Amino acid sequence: MTAKERILAKLRASLDGSTPVADDYDEALLTTPWAYAADKRVDRLREVLEAVHGETRLTTAADWPALVVEALSERGIDELLISPATAHGQQLAAYLALSGETLKLKAYDRPIEEWKETLFFHTPASLTGTLGGIAATGSLIVWPTAQEPRLMSLVPPLHIALLKVSEVFDNLHEAMHRQRWVNGLPTNALLISGPSKTADIQQTLAYGAHGPKELLVLILQDA
Repeated sequence: MTAKERILAKLRASLDGSTPVADDYDEALLTTPWAYAADKRVDRLREVLEAVHGETRLTTAADWPALVVEALSERGIDELLISPATAHGQQLAAYLALSGETLKLKAYDRPIEEWKETLFFHTPASLTGTLGGIAATGSLIVWPTAQEPRLMSLVPPLHIALLKVSEVFDNLHEAMHRQRWVNGLPTNALLISGPSKTADIQQTLAYGAHGPKELLVLILQDA
């Protein structure tokens, strides 16, 4: 039995003979104030995200690779960290091969211990997918996986994230229920609501202190 299993077993045993308290919370308090018309969800997400220094661009499932290249070119960046095991990583690689673009792709394909210095000091941008978005707070839902570890979205100065319009939810409550989070959670579930920022030092707002300095969200329209 692992330490985690022992702790959970003790917690369950401590409940023996007790009477559960009825769960009478009002679900409407979590949902009604944060509900939007279907055609307004993306507008709301973009408004809130851009208010905190995030950048969003509308595109399609076919056209987003060109926007990635354009965004990196605007910033003078010539390499991008991707996961070659993901569908979007493979789509971008195929686009570059056909278009003749010179963007260099860097693969996250080995343990962090083997290339920590390169990731932290010589990787200017990364591309990841998302599990969805939350209109109420302008947040991205990111579940790190073995293919796209958490550091991909936390370390490079520019984080480019792909978000499908069909996966933008009104609020966190809706996302958790629609996607059946109860069936299993990852070790880390990230809610990203803009680039990293802090005002700890002399109350001066600074970006990039604890993570990406820039967040670019490419919103993929379904049609």
